[in-house]
Amino acid sequence: MAKSRVKYVCTSCGYESLKWLGKCPQCNEWNSFSEEFIETRKTAKITEASYNISKLTDEISFEDVRLKTGIEEFDRVLGGGLMSGSVVLIGGDPGIGKSTLVMQAAANLNVDTLYVTGEESIKQINLRAKRLGLHSETLLLLAETNLEIIVDAAKKNKPKVVIIDSIQTIYRPVLDNAPGTVTQIRESTAELLQIAKADNIAIVIIGHVTKEGFLAGPKVLEHIVDTVLQFEGEKNYSYRILRAQKNRYGSTNEIGIFDMHENGLQEVKNPSEIFISQRDSEISGSAITASIEGTRPVLLEVQALVTPSHFGNPQRVATGFDYRRLSILLAVLEKRLNVRLSANNVFLNMAGGIKIDEPAVDLAVCAAIVSSLKNEPVLNEYVIVGEVGLGGEVRNINNVDKRIQEAEKLGFANIIVPKNNLKDKKIGEKEINIIAVENILQAINILLK
Repeated sequence: MAKSRVKYVCTSCGYESLKWLGKCPQCNEWNSFSEEFIETRKTAKITEASYNISKLTDEISFEDVRLKTGIEEFDRVLGGGLMSGSVVLIGGDPGIGKSTLVMQAAANLNVDTLYVTGEESIKQINLRAKRLGLHSETLLLLAETNLEIIVDAAKKNKPKVVIIDSIQTIYRPVLDNAPGTVTQIRESTAELLQIAKADNIAIVIIGHVTKEGFLAGPKVLEHIVDTVLQFEGEKNYSYRILRAQKNRYGSTNEIGIFDMHENGLQEVKNPSEIFISQRDSEISGSAITASIEGTRPVLLEVQALVTPSHFGNPQRVATGFDYRRLSILLAVLEKRLNVRLSANNVFLNMAGGIKIDEPAVDLAVCAAIVSSLKNEPVLNEYVIVGEVGLGGEVRNINNVDKRIQEAEKLGFANIIVPKNNLKDKKIGEKEINIIAVENILQAINILLK
């Protein structure tokens, strides 16, 4: 029998210590250490048959490498579909729709798929599939938490895809640690990774998130898998956003947008209409901008509220926008436009709960702030894009042609772009009126008349 001794592992970052600590020295979390057993294992004898070396120039068959799920938004985030032999980790808040998304994708796959559930019974899975209107002859169900049984079932049935719901419920009997602990999660995922690579099986793992919004378990779990997807959404909204935080086989800039209904998740083909559908053009502090999420242009409403501060330190609150970037833009407005913002509270919000981290929305943010300060609405049917520099200049941005096409498609009459972007030959002739500006003062004079 293997000897074991105790160690303490931080449940937030995976830091290990031989004694209990009140505060983790790596991530500074308090009371995050859990007691686990250290397993002493014998090393296996290495023979020539235990490994295989091949040349980079060796021919490899790429047939059926990607498995289409039938959900375009899901396939886009994955980089074109599930990659055979890869391990995909999907995380999200409880009740956000992770299991629903994966089950809908599994039912659409035209290959043998093994759905392993450790949280529900087979009857519950069947009831949910019936409610979602799903039917598949290739989907196999297994209610099990023992990893050895799961591996045996996978080897006997030889599926192309294996789905684990969820990794926190799976355990390896050879380990004395309880299911859900850092050691069990890490070792179980490592075992699944070996199966995926050896048998060329695509494995999808559903993981819980902590109260801080991070995937439960150590950060090393994200390094083990090939793709990490985050499924998120606001409780007050019915739509969900799927983001790629890591993807060895595709871009990490892509997002997929879904709308939650009684019969499951439905794809949102035109997200721009959602984010600007409830806009009131007669209210000050509102501006429309075009952001690029991956390869997709999305029109968004930027909302700003500027109020006098009756205390020493005015508030600066940003939702869906970088707080430090907001501070820089406020300093530029005060310096270059001579508007007094140091004595005012500034609240900024990206309508719809979406998060934006690209500088192309700077000009729209500035326009919304000045509009709220002067209590004058921005001219209707204007889309505003451009990066604002520290000198007040409007700098060129990328993918301006896609932004212009999206604004034109939704019926906007005018779009303000940086002057240097007019040199782009891709723009060509457009029906929408393209207005080029060099600095922030020109843009504000056009938008607030």
